[in-house]
Amino acid sequence: MSLLLSHLSKLSSRKTPALVVRFSSLLSNGLRHLSARSCSTSILGNTFPFVIAGAQHCGSTLRDGDIGNLKICKNINLDSFTLTEKKVPMKLVEEMGTVGASNGWVATLKEGVVCLQDDLNPIASDIDPKRISLPPLVTLPHCQTQVVTNVAMSSSSPEDEDCVVAIKFLGPQLSLCRPARSSEWTNIRITDPGFFSSRVMYSKRDEMFSMPASRGAYIGSWNIGEAPMIQQLRYLDFLELVQSKWELLDSCSRSEHLVESRPTGETFLVKWYTKRNLRFEGRVLINRFVVFKIDEEGNAEFTSDIGDLCIFLSEAEPFCVRASECQKPPNSLFFLCPEYHGNVKLDYYDCYPHAVYRTYPVPYYI
Repeated sequence: MSLLLSHLSKLSSRKTPALVVRFSSLLSNGLRHLSARSCSTSILGNTFPFVIAGAQHCGSTLRDGDIGNLKICKNINLDSFTLTEKKVPMKLVEEMGTVGASNGWVATLKEGVVCLQDDLNPIASDIDPKRISLPPLVTLPHCQTQVVTNVAMSSSSPEDEDCVVAIKFLGPQLSLCRPARSSEWTNIRITDPGFFSSRVMYSKRDEMFSMPASRGAYIGSWNIGEAPMIQQLRYLDFLELVQSKWELLDSCSRSEHLVESRPTGETFLVKWYTKRNLRFEGRVLINRFVVFKIDEEGNAEFTSDIGDLCIFLSEAEPFCVRASECQKPPNSLFFLCPEYHGNVKLDYYDCYPHAVYRTYPVPYYI
């Protein structure tokens, strides 16, 4: 057991660039703002989540400059796209056009101000899009607010009175605000370097914003008006591998992702192992995923069976939905990055995940 546990604390973390939002949030946000040029539910069907495939230029407006028709991928292989009637600003579907996303809203950062927009929500109106500017950012001493790790939200819309928006910056700073109730940020300087590159998510069960520390040894949680909490994780067992496979994982980079299943209330910690090969244009040739189920006492139990659930990972707030509701294979994990995407069945660890290498300027699940 000591050998197994030693492997939990060896690998370095990495940044996995991508972005995710939930279809349930698209419905709750978008149906309030339907217009003649919104994607109809008949086009979208119920094969969510989708991937934004870009936009096809169709003109310009005084408000948005160049605009295009939104393109979305609906099938599991992302090998074809649907051209919708919805018009979106072209700048949002360009590389680095956004800095994060959550619950169907994308975040932009310009001149120290974060703006939340529902433009890339296929169901939201393109005639009257929602664009909510948050208070000007305040940079704490020895921190930076230019590079965003990710964005998370406590509810489906920043217009909700109690909604809290969290922005995790690379480094020590975590910033929280209630857009509908306050014109100020609550800025937190996290002193533990283990959280400097961590990704934040909102736990509905705990009503806190939580992050796994690097190497997955513990979880930190914060919220406005709440004392910070640290929960030590106790690994009960681990995946049994031969020494050669441990050595392979030891040679990989690793990132940790905390995911909460809203349908079941379960919390999962996903360890994502990757390795690039410079001889193949620096492509990631290894993607391995190890999943632990975390209970309220902090017990982390390895699992290869999450039942009728699918986990979706990218650079946005990760999420987990029922496979039967999204028409995807159960017990699966889907991942999306700017240069590739793929999926894996969690009960077939020895099978390399199916991965397709293609450029995604806007690698978003919608």
